[in-house]
Amino acid sequence: MEQLMFFKDEGQTPGLPTDLLQYHPNIFSAEESDTILKNLIQETPWQQKLVKMYDKEVLTPRLTAWYANEDTYDYTSLRRSSPNVWTPQLLTIKMRIETFTKAAFNSVLLNYYRDGNDSVAWHSDNEKALGTRPVIASVSFGQIRTFDIRRKDNHAEKYSLRLESGSLLLMKGDLQQHWEHRVAKSIKSMKSRLNLTFRVVI
Repeated sequence: MEQLMFFKDEGQTPGLPTDLLQYHPNIFSAEESDTILKNLIQETPWQQKLVKMYDKEVLTPRLTAWYANEDTYDYTSLRRSSPNVWTPQLLTIKMRIETFTKAAFNSVLLNYYRDGNDSVAWHSDNEKALGTRPVIASVSFGQIRTFDIRRKDNHAEKYSLRLESGSLLLMKGDLQQHWEHRVAKSIKSMKSRLNLTFRVVI
């Protein structure tokens, strides 16, 4: 399997080392990816949450759903709430990812980007509930979107990677402490994309 090659400026300069990020295309075939995309869009109880931004509440520019073991809670909420129960399809995907990464996960956050207007702003997954050096497996289905990453202390050091359908991006080590990432809006016409981030909530 191909590992991460991050590049600056149209693919000229090698970027981040694989002890922080690893990119693996084709973990799922095109046929598998299309089926998963269709099923999850139709069957998932999607929510559009309110988040506080500049002293006002706004709707997140994407739909989300949270699945986890029964003893795991939604760590991103101000109040603890029960997650959705694992579906057979999500458990199958989880087993595939766990076998490939040799890591175990107890939860998954689903993000549904309906078109190019949907996005996620700069952030890092550094909540206390994830531990200090979390391993996060990010799986993409559907439309290719660009994943940007930059250093927190030097925004000029920025890299980008196109996340293909059926691919896995493995984030680990000190990445969440020193780097932040986003999926920006696009002015181009975009089809639906799903992103599943498997993680361990402790």
